[in-house]
Amino acid sequence: MIIFPAIDLRKGRCVRLVQGKFEDETVYSDNPVAIANQWIAQGASWLHIVNLDGALGQDSLNAGIMAEIAASVNVPVQFGGGLRDLHAIELALSLGPARVILGTVAVRDPQLVSAAIRHFGSAAIVVGIDAKDGMVATHGWKTVSEVSAVDLARRMAELGVQRVVHTDISRDGTLAGVNVRSCIELARAADLRVIASGGVAGAEDIRKLAAASADGIEGVIVGQALYTGALALPEAIRLARCDTSQSAGGEAAPDKA
Repeated sequence: MIIFPAIDLRKGRCVRLVQGKFEDETVYSDNPVAIANQWIAQGASWLHIVNLDGALGQDSLNAGIMAEIAASVNVPVQFGGGLRDLHAIELALSLGPARVILGTVAVRDPQLVSAAIRHFGSAAIVVGIDAKDGMVATHGWKTVSEVSAVDLARRMAELGVQRVVHTDISRDGTLAGVNVRSCIELARAADLRVIASGGVAGAEDIRKLAAASADGIEGVIVGQALYTGALALPEAIRLARCDTSQSAGGEAAPDKA
């Protein structure tokens, strides 16, 4: 299982939000490139970068910072935030990430997702499924749609999507614990690889997700826990490599459907 340290960019700085609320922001660094290299030095094999300004349709310095990070590290990067047409996707990929994440557009214009896969290949396109109470949220999490996360995952799989990032908005940035069950349900329902996101509090969450790797959990994005010191990245990476048949609580991981 892959650990993805999160670097959320807003106005050129590395920040963290609580439940996606822009008014509840903590700035962790004015130098996101240095943060990226810090995570690489600690063993990260991937980075997860989000342009928060782009998610709100705002211009910023973040695209340039993305390019700087990609040029300065020797690991692949996945990048998302406000990519809603083929031109934006092409431009984002030209900055150096190995793949991009499409969110709002997957609900609004699923055929664009299909076109992106045709143009850039399925390995380069990931769909972000951000959900609140099981329903998909869009436009920087400001709008909750009438589409369920499971239904959207199934539609995306039919279009050729292989991988999704699934975020439980209610837990994101809260250190409340990751929603392992919803990630497993999503992976099973659509036969997709799922990268979990939202609420990772510490080692226990990494153990539980690693135990569910056979169910389709490919990785986990970790942000707040790393920035606050609740979880050390080297420890998370070590635990992620220990795929076991049981969770930390001794409860067997569900069989894959």
